[in-house]
Amino acid sequence: MIEQIKNDLEKLGNPETKYALQRFFKTGKGQYGEGDVFLGIKVPDQRKIARKYKGLGLGDLQQLFDSEIHEHRLVSLLILIEKYAKGDSETKKRVYETYINNTRRINNWDLVDLSAPNIVGDYLLRRNRSVLYSLAKSENLWERRISVLATFTFIRNNDFHDAMEIAEILLRDEHDLIHKAVGWMLREIGKRNQDVEEQFLEKYHTMMPRTMLRYAIEKFPEEKRRHYMVK
Repeated sequence: MIEQIKNDLEKLGNPETKYALQRFFKTGKGQYGEGDVFLGIKVPDQRKIARKYKGLGLGDLQQLFDSEIHEHRLVSLLILIEKYAKGDSETKKRVYETYINNTRRINNWDLVDLSAPNIVGDYLLRRNRSVLYSLAKSENLWERRISVLATFTFIRNNDFHDAMEIAEILLRDEHDLIHKAVGWMLREIGKRNQDVEEQFLEKYHTMMPRTMLRYAIEKFPEEKRRHYMVK
């Protein structure tokens, strides 16, 4: 069945889209997506493939995770998300464990953003979250981003503590993709409770990377944005 999936995806590949995606996702030497290979398939078409093969077992999905081709890994995540959403408690546990064992294969921002809230965040919503703190301190960019994006599920449930703690850990992170992710989560907190976000900003805005700060205050009135942008 794995070969069938790969063949179906190969047929959908588009060379023009492929090169556009490889530029967009920074696959050049020294860039964050270095070495990622694209077939050039739009996400809605990948969703159709995932629905067609949603019964694929976790063992077979590992073969897609191990692929160098971006769309193979994305389809594997789409299937995992579906399995998690429809699964019983034991299935959810197995999907979560599969995900955590493959964090270094979830190695571009679209893969992380699509999956981390839906699997990791949801699974940890009522469980111990210490794994997120380990991921936040990882040398691997994508594991750090997973730690941030997983908190989106908590934030949507008006639970802000871990998002704020992880934001504090990552204040001095050097990567722009982490700056954007943390700023985004702070902005999401502010949508629900601006006082909580501003408590964080009053304490840390002078040391936050500018991109992180801009994302965090994007929805603020102009006068308040100016206040926080002054260091």
